[in-house]
Amino acid sequence: MRLNAIKIVGLTMLLFASSATITAQVVAEPTNIPAEWSRPYQPFRIAGNLYYVGTSDLACYLVVTNKGNILINTGLASSAPMIQASIEKLGFKWHDTRILLTTQAHYDHMGAMAAIKKSTGAKVMVDEGDAGVLADGGRSDYALGGDTSTYAPLKADRLLRDGDTVALGNAYLRMLHHPGHTKGSCSFLLDVKDDRRSYRVLIANMPTIVTDKAFTDIPAYPAIEKDYEYTFAAMKKLQFDLWVASHASQFGLHKKRKQGDRYNPGAFSDRKGYDAALKDLERQFLKKVKGRK
Repeated sequence: MRLNAIKIVGLTMLLFASSATITAQVVAEPTNIPAEWSRPYQPFRIAGNLYYVGTSDLACYLVVTNKGNILINTGLASSAPMIQASIEKLGFKWHDTRILLTTQAHYDHMGAMAAIKKSTGAKVMVDEGDAGVLADGGRSDYALGGDTSTYAPLKADRLLRDGDTVALGNAYLRMLHHPGHTKGSCSFLLDVKDDRRSYRVLIANMPTIVTDKAFTDIPAYPAIEKDYEYTFAAMKKLQFDLWVASHASQFGLHKKRKQGDRYNPGAFSDRKGYDAALKDLERQFLKKVKGRK
């Protein structure tokens, strides 16, 4: 999520999927959305059984298993048909989607989740810190909340805590609680394997700051400063072979890979870039904290 000030338009009716195909939901999303958030992007294999099925900037990930598939993030409400087309273009079945996860309960990652759940019957699992925001469609979010929902409300089928495992078939994802951006922002660690080697992959929710308010002026989230401090410390210690993030721009997707490139997991083994991105975000955080004193 990269927006600060957001203007919400009037809420309109929600459209859900038929049994065969999925249509976009119409919700009270902001009007000042970057074009790359909805621009199509060619789906591709990242490494092993992990695939990119998101838009040009809103990253969505498909974990393929022998017992069905896991979809992480769903972009904007209008992204639903695009995600379905991407999954099917890769040769996988839409209705094999069994579990839906998110790295944060903001509209740009949750927009299509209700429609996809209805279409596929998948179970929704979320970090417990974001359960309340999920249930009211973003209205109670400390930064982006308001009188209307910015995505269709959902009740989680399972609440996740730090270190919990999400298992499906031969895939095991470890949920890492990384709060601050939202109360339940989280990352995922998983091991994937191709015919050459195995990789530990981090799907990171980078701790960007989404509010212009001083942290001391956010009564809805009194622990926000401590949560950011915890998250920066925790993320610095993580060990992995490859990393991606909630936004393509956060991990330099378009510099590391051109559409049509061949399978190349090594393009995402950028530890230096990860450390630099975290350092820059922490610098912004510390500047904000210092500025309020």
